[in-house]
Amino acid sequence: MVVQPRSSSAEAADTVQKRKEALLLNLYINERRIEDVTVLDLKGRIRLTGRTRGLHESIRSLVKKGKTRILLNLSQVTQIDASGLDELVASCVTAGNQGGEIKLLHLTEQMREVITTANLSALFDIYNNEYDAIAGFNRKVLRAVKPSPSLANDDDAVTAMVHPPRITTKLQPR
Repeated sequence: MVVQPRSSSAEAADTVQKRKEALLLNLYINERRIEDVTVLDLKGRIRLTGRTRGLHESIRSLVKKGKTRILLNLSQVTQIDASGLDELVASCVTAGNQGGEIKLLHLTEQMREVITTANLSALFDIYNNEYDAIAGFNRKVLRAVKPSPSLANDDDAVTAMVHPPRITTKLQPR
């Protein structure tokens, strides 16, 4: 069997195709700062590849530097799989262990559906507006250890929902 040499145009087409495939497989991360919040603009797919682990490594590196307020801009993420979700959860735990937190910004409809289906919407604060997300890092969250039965029968008290969901407290009128 004789193998014919490939023409340079065929090789160029293969190179272009490989580059397109590489672009589809990679996750690109752009880091920027707003006040004391690190914003990571993500582009591509969050899935089981070396670059997905790169997301967690990037977050781990930020946390080691004391940058524990992290906002992930997901507006240009085209896909996430179970391994990608694992990386998001691991990153959240890494930041949380150092007193920080990770918030999510601009979820696509597909991303929102995946996170909701995986019951992770309670783990992350999710925002549609960057300004609100940055401001969200400065809000103090009231956490009730257990409900107070003495407030349950007070008709004059106002029940207020405090973020994250399922945490409530009673506010007394002035």
